[in-house]
Amino acid sequence: MGQAEGRIAKTPRPPYYAVIFTSTRTGVDEGYGAMAERMVELAAGQPGFLGVESAREGLGITVSYWESLEAIAAWKRDAEHQMAQQLGRSQWYEAFATRICRVERAYGFERGQG
Repeated sequence: MGQAEGRIAKTPRPPYYAVIFTSTRTGVDEGYGAMAERMVELAAGQPGFLGVESAREGLGITVSYWESLEAIAAWKRDAEHQMAQQLGRSQWYEAFATRICRVERAYGFERGQG
């Protein structure tokens, strides 16, 4: 599954899980872009990863989709991800919140799709 740049993630039929990471940034940008790209690449290789969507215009929101709570817990324990979390706290984020939700229903629309 996953996501093409600038597109809505293609997810399976529910149920599945969403991790919503909302953040405000400090003014420090050193290494942030490369780390953000690496985290998406690393997450995409994790068992149970389904896709990701992200937007930033002042407030940043990243939603990653997962097959199970166990897959989310394994991602949280990943050593490289933990290093990124530490750098986020010490350099890049003014504040953040993480929310984990079970997706019960999902529907949408895509122009040109039947």
